[in-house]
Amino acid sequence: MHFNNPKVTVLMPAYNAAKYIDDAITSVLTQSFTDFELLIINDGSTDETEKIIRSYHDQRIVLISQENKGVAAALNLGLAHARAPYIARFDADDICYPNRLKVQYDFITTYPEYSIIGSAVDYMDAEGHFIFTHHPEGHLNEEIQQLKYSICPFIHSSVFYKKDVVVNTGGYNEHAYTYEDHFLWVNILKNEKACNLSHPLIKVRLNPESITIDEKWRTRKFRSIKYSTLKKRSITASEGSELYQIGGKQFSAKIKEGSYYALCGKKFLLNNYQPEKARLNMVRAIALHPLRLDNYLLYTISYFPERFIAWLHKLNSGS
Repeated sequence: MHFNNPKVTVLMPAYNAAKYIDDAITSVLTQSFTDFELLIINDGSTDETEKIIRSYHDQRIVLISQENKGVAAALNLGLAHARAPYIARFDADDICYPNRLKVQYDFITTYPEYSIIGSAVDYMDAEGHFIFTHHPEGHLNEEIQQLKYSICPFIHSSVFYKKDVVVNTGGYNEHAYTYEDHFLWVNILKNEKACNLSHPLIKVRLNPESITIDEKWRTRKFRSIKYSTLKKRSITASEGSELYQIGGKQFSAKIKEGSYYALCGKKFLLNNYQPEKARLNMVRAIALHPLRLDNYLLYTISYFPERFIAWLHKLNSGS
């Protein structure tokens, strides 16, 4: 490996990720593909995140610290410092499977007409227990291009892309609070080919510390701004400010924890039918937010047969 000219930059923003970042870093350093730099943007962490990163003595790790500015700003800073032509996005609470980089690098260099390569992912809970395998809505480029603007085509931390394509599109829009990746894709895919590999390459961790919460827990106003800006492929500073204000009000441990348990319960019911685990999580969500009727509904439905639940879910999703 040429340390000044790596073939891949693994770009990892990190904010107060001390609980999980050790596993994330280890999963990158033990990749079968070794010609990479691991560029970590410490986004103003106040816990032991930076100390843990500095405990590693691997020349492939590059650490840049900034005051807390959010994920989009951290990613843009990372893009400005990335030395490789390819970016492998990765989050500080997720885990790469050993061949992740090799599979995606081999694909994009064999088929250079593609600019973005995602994959299926395995979701796990905060403790690392498997929940379900998520398969993207589209795999082939033709399928991805036909997706409605409201559907995010990739799991962000699974994506491997050409740096220049993203930089030339303007990078991550810092007004698109919590959906900077989705906003990027709707603006980039009209000109670029993409695909999702059908087998999981990473494990994505659901956890209550995450800034991202279940969409259904967002306010109606938040969702309205989000989807209107995705539809028109543009967002104003005032819209971004309103999103931050709404999101800031929901940025509490109680809301995030309740959303986490509700999401785990829903996935154990709809994606990996384990009603006992679903009920355990729903009980925790109800205890935190006893006025949310949807939690009671999911708890009740968990006593119905799997086939009926699948039918009801299909009916509700309109598919």
